[in-house]
Amino acid sequence: MKSEDTHQHPKRSNSTNHSQFPSTLMQDSSFTIPILPPELITEILSRVPVKSLLQFRCISKSWLALISSNEFANTHLSLSVNNKEYTHHRLMLSFVQPEYNIKDCSVTSLIYGSVSEAFDLDYPMKNPHKSVWIVGSVNGLICLAIEENDLFLWNPSIRKFKKLPDSRPTLRCGYYFMYGFGYDEVHDDYKVVGIFCIFGSGCSYDVEVKIYGLKSDSWRNVDDFQGGLLLNDSGKFVNGKLHWATTARLGEYNGWDIISIDLTDEKWGKVEQPCYEEGNFDFVLGVLENDLSVLCNYHKTRADVWVMKEYGVKDSWTKMYTIRCPNDPGKYMFSPPLCMSSKGEILLVFGSIFMIYNPNGDSIRYPEVTNFDACLEAEIYIESLVSPLLQNEPISATTMKAA
Repeated sequence: MKSEDTHQHPKRSNSTNHSQFPSTLMQDSSFTIPILPPELITEILSRVPVKSLLQFRCISKSWLALISSNEFANTHLSLSVNNKEYTHHRLMLSFVQPEYNIKDCSVTSLIYGSVSEAFDLDYPMKNPHKSVWIVGSVNGLICLAIEENDLFLWNPSIRKFKKLPDSRPTLRCGYYFMYGFGYDEVHDDYKVVGIFCIFGSGCSYDVEVKIYGLKSDSWRNVDDFQGGLLLNDSGKFVNGKLHWATTARLGEYNGWDIISIDLTDEKWGKVEQPCYEEGNFDFVLGVLENDLSVLCNYHKTRADVWVMKEYGVKDSWTKMYTIRCPNDPGKYMFSPPLCMSSKGEILLVFGSIFMIYNPNGDSIRYPEVTNFDACLEAEIYIESLVSPLLQNEPISATTMKAA
């Protein structure tokens, strides 16, 4: 999925009720450790990595109750999202060769370290012979598509996932589909939008749109789709809306629109675009620092990165970067920037390698990553305690911990 990662943390109810989580008196025959105030314990634990928090649950019943609460999960997420050093952010990578697989690595290590390591992940329905597609990431939840049939909401940090009901309409030969994943802050609900395009005779086609809500655990149809043929694969989540690039006619890619669907009222709209420079280029949507971005790939010469600084305001589009292609660009193109460091550098992918571009010196460096092959997709996600399971939802064959 800023991607990723785009992160919009859930609305928070009342602050955590510390009185529900009394501290445990720790003592032995020789001394007693003073009890820390509950609010101080919460303040400390809310800054601890998820992996450690999962281990700390066994310390006491009060710590288990605290760490398992939705209020604490939201507090922890809010602090993690606002960490500008990307301490709790990771980069998820999908691969097709030599087999289908998903790995991840630390964003902090990529940007600030000299050598990073990619780690293999155990994801739902993992099969080296089945394609896997990262639809998007919000608040630590990843939406995965396996082949054409199975969709999952998955939190790799807490190793829990939920299989979604089948979304596909009755399809004929000659069709394609795309998904988008986002968060409806007003209704505190995670939603997946599926757009299914079915081709008819000549250049005709029909489009069917469905939307899934985690709270209802069901799909329903959405009307009034006014876009065309979708050009990018996954919807980009910004400002409570999912965005796709579309073209009006089959086989015509000279002109395009940016369409959006608001996940709160489920209304469609269009986003005005910047005034691009002349020349032929490929057009890719992205997300940078929670803002909608457009990357224009000029064939074997350069890439321009445009960012909409104020959502919905055309004049706020700003050309942030112009990146020259390496000396031997081959057939590869730049991906949209994944994130920006505290020094203003941006992390992106060129073909199958990572690049870090520094606009101050117009320089490029290539971080070394071990256990890494040519990746198909890269999506930022944040480590969080947010669960894909509904409250009191029973653990079943489709909602158990990933192996």
